[in-house]
Amino acid sequence: MSEGMGGGVPGGDDAGPSVIRLARAKEDREVTFDRRELFEILRVYGRMVASGEWRDYAIDHLADRAVFSVFRRTSETPLFRIEKTPKLAARQGAYAVIDQGGRILKRGADLARVVAVLEKKPKLVEI
Repeated sequence: MSEGMGGGVPGGDDAGPSVIRLARAKEDREVTFDRRELFEILRVYGRMVASGEWRDYAIDHLADRAVFSVFRRTSETPLFRIEKTPKLAARQGAYAVIDQGGRILKRGADLARVVAVLEKKPKLVEI
């Protein structure tokens, strides 16, 4: 390599090499649901769709949490949000089910137990 080359920059401009990030740093990655978590969520979601309660969903992967939102109709606000917040894992549990008004219905470390709050409960019917 000759001395007149510009550090790998076309045109010979002696600005030096540039850094290209190929992968995000660990703290820059967004939070996602893994396969096991999606299986638990979609198991409940499938039952509720089959019963006609829910019709649509959305998944958001944000910097601090992952959110699975459930809708009765696409144009409405979500009926429920299932959130995974890893920062709360040691204290309150990483998973939470939040209703349309923003109330936390259930929070914990076991996703299956947290989403169980969304299952339909049998009702007592008087004849």
